[in-house]
Amino acid sequence: MKRIVQKIKGRWALLGLLYLGIQTLAFSQGAIDGNVKDRDGNAVIGASVVLQGLSIGAATDVNGNYKIDKIDAGSYTVVVSSIGYLSKKSEATVADGTTTTLNFEDLDLDLMELEDVVVTGVLNPRSKLSSSVSITTVNPKQMQESVPRTTAELFRTVPGIKAEASGGDGNTNISVRGIPISSGGSRYAQIQKDGLPLMLYGDIAFSTQDQYIRTDRTIDRLEVVRGGSAATTTTNGPGAILNFISKTGAVEGGSIATTLGVDYNSFRTDFEYGAPLANGMSFHVGGFLRQGEGPRHANHIVNKGGQFKASLTKAFERGVATIEYSALNDRTAAYMPMPIMVSGTNADPSWNSVPGFDAVSNGLQSPFFRQNFGMDSDGNARNVNISDGIHTKRNAFRASFEFDLQDGWSLSNNTRYAFNGGRFVAPFTAQVGTTSDIVGSIVVANGDSTATGEPLPYTINRVTSGTTITDTDNGLVQRNHLFDVELNNFNNVMSDTKLSKSFDDFDVALGFFKANQNIEMTWLWNTYLMEVTEDAELLNVSANGNDITDQGLLNYGVPFWGNCCTGKYNVNYDVSAPYLQASFEATDALNIDGSVRYDKTRVSGLVTPSQQIANLDVNGNGTIDAPERSVSRVNNSQAKVVNYDYDYVSYSFGANYKLSNDVAVFARTSQGYVGNGERATWHQGGPYLENKAPKNSLFQAEFGYKQRFTKGGLFVTGFYAKTEEEAGVEATTQRVLSNDYKSFGLEVEGSYRTAGFDLRGMLTYVKAEIVDNDGNTNIGNTPRRQPALSYSLLPSYTLKAGHAIGVSVIGQTKAYAQDNNELVMPAYNIVNGYVSFKVAQGFTASLNANNIFNTIGITESEEGSITEGQDNYIRARSVSGRSVALNMIFTF
Repeated sequence: MKRIVQKIKGRWALLGLLYLGIQTLAFSQGAIDGNVKDRDGNAVIGASVVLQGLSIGAATDVNGNYKIDKIDAGSYTVVVSSIGYLSKKSEATVADGTTTTLNFEDLDLDLMELEDVVVTGVLNPRSKLSSSVSITTVNPKQMQESVPRTTAELFRTVPGIKAEASGGDGNTNISVRGIPISSGGSRYAQIQKDGLPLMLYGDIAFSTQDQYIRTDRTIDRLEVVRGGSAATTTTNGPGAILNFISKTGAVEGGSIATTLGVDYNSFRTDFEYGAPLANGMSFHVGGFLRQGEGPRHANHIVNKGGQFKASLTKAFERGVATIEYSALNDRTAAYMPMPIMVSGTNADPSWNSVPGFDAVSNGLQSPFFRQNFGMDSDGNARNVNISDGIHTKRNAFRASFEFDLQDGWSLSNNTRYAFNGGRFVAPFTAQVGTTSDIVGSIVVANGDSTATGEPLPYTINRVTSGTTITDTDNGLVQRNHLFDVELNNFNNVMSDTKLSKSFDDFDVALGFFKANQNIEMTWLWNTYLMEVTEDAELLNVSANGNDITDQGLLNYGVPFWGNCCTGKYNVNYDVSAPYLQASFEATDALNIDGSVRYDKTRVSGLVTPSQQIANLDVNGNGTIDAPERSVSRVNNSQAKVVNYDYDYVSYSFGANYKLSNDVAVFARTSQGYVGNGERATWHQGGPYLENKAPKNSLFQAEFGYKQRFTKGGLFVTGFYAKTEEEAGVEATTQRVLSNDYKSFGLEVEGSYRTAGFDLRGMLTYVKAEIVDNDGNTNIGNTPRRQPALSYSLLPSYTLKAGHAIGVSVIGQTKAYAQDNNELVMPAYNIVNGYVSFKVAQGFTASLNANNIFNTIGITESEEGSITEGQDNYIRARSVSGRSVALNMIFTF
């Protein structure tokens, strides 16, 4: 017993000594505090104050005050930086047990952030003012001011980028500098996260890049490079790189934000926190959870899911390393072209909502259209929840490092393994018209017609309510093709390794990019008959005593499009791309750089077409119902081998000349290419492109001017682009698209701030033209959906108390629906706004409104012309209508 007591006393004594040691160590450390203001004497809120070379720092509060504790005695360089300001350094000496006060009272504005270091599309990180590329940075404050509901809506404020933000949170068509949107997605613009592509191709049908990323509070900034070095610093993205860069937690801080729909059913909570740890380490975690209806009235839950990300960064004496894990499991509604009414003339049309179906507030999602029954690729029964919409599942692991070696050498690697999959299911209006026209033609096609070809008498019943009608409420019905695609396996590996050497005035880098992308998906589309109204019901049709539909199902397959869209892809794309980059600092003002890249792609796998089976009992009820008389199914016995490769060499050369510390000009020319993914291997039998290079060529030239003013900045770029497309299949038409284009234009980006007033804006002018195609048609016309002018204007005003108000006006001039340049899609302006209140220190509440005036803004039309002088019912897609949300943010 005595020994036990002695042991306990000894342990308590040891703990006491340890406690005293910790207290002594704590009291032997010092601190730095102070205040940060701009030249006008305004407190700079949220500025980062760090000790240079160390992961130690703090952020300023609502009064501009900061304090950095637990600093060892010694001399330090203190660096303060904040969005929209030039960074500033000052020296401070810390003594044991004391606090050193260091104020920064004259921070200069840098609204264009021309002094910020750019890491996207450059050989070595350097400031915008010293880089020979057109680049825009969007920081979190600017993201909030544009009031985006989706990632695509964020892109609309970037010059040169045209994002058709009307499809929901994914499935977005993105073009750059007049380079056409050929077949959906973003063929020439690549979306990256932390320097690596999300997908190898930007225009994979039903699996576009923006489906695999959600903008949340873990994002530090978005860097967008247009043209220039994008041709050689990435694969399949010569038009633009849109790179989302994550927070690392180098400075302690976090936030929690909750967003509630005011006039629509939506709930979302975002969270993030990061901080330095011991021994040069820092961490950051964050993500979001959401549930709701979305901006269009679905009257049931169609958005549901969330995202999580965690990273750990270690700073070494001569380098840095990061590991990261992210998970995305999110469902969001996909909005397809839907019924809309157009009258007037092709040159001067009037676009309006169909009676009973609002073009901006309604969608094809309905509480009465919830499931799709049929067969999977192996012939087994399959039932899908249509509310899955764009269901993205992604788990990604990333590791990166960058180390300085001896004698000016450095080595870096950035690698990510991503496990991608999910589903894409969305109603698409394949045909809209009067009840008599569409139902009558269906009855005749079923064989229920008179000797003169007229349909026999028929009845129409709403499936859910059971009511019998002779005509729908507005006299319209739609043949609806359900885009039902299983995204089985879209796993990929992306890795970029670079060895670089710095001489006195010359930098050179040798790199190697390696990527492997699976494209494994199954198309299982069916056809339904529906009303044209909010909360549309499916329709059953009977004629001559026989049912023609089954619970609204008209066909297992899409015979209206030649049963094009049942089939399967299982193809692998393997890329090896060595590259060489060099830059030469000829003088203190002149920097010249060039790069060359060789891409080699190997394609292998199988594509499987469909087959028509007569009298197949799909639902297993023992009888052959009308839709079962001819069933479209995957024909696994006729899978075709895909086996080919292609390669190309890209180059880019540029120069930047600083006329002064605040003014610079640059020029660049580049030649890049984009390969075709699954669009080069159409599953229904071709074309197969083993004998011709399945790639698209893009040549660009540009000249730019950038200037920083005392209270603003200006970035102007003139550009020329020539595009030669060699192949690509459009799913809805099964046409092989092959066009050549040229465009020239001007990008203008500017910013100005004074006494609480902030103004940002961008303008892009494009003159684009079709110069050649296989059919020699539409030569000289403007490419479809390309406006001559697009713009955004974002004024805001912040009071000294922290309250703020802002507006964003985003718009474009008219565009043509199709390449024939007949039907005009009118010009439009979308007005968004917000009012923000600083409730308490660290707590802000804001009211955000999108499309305040409920403007119809047509981004896409399936029809290229109308019959003039009458009401036409066509299929088109508009931006979503007004939605108001309450946002509450707590920062700490």
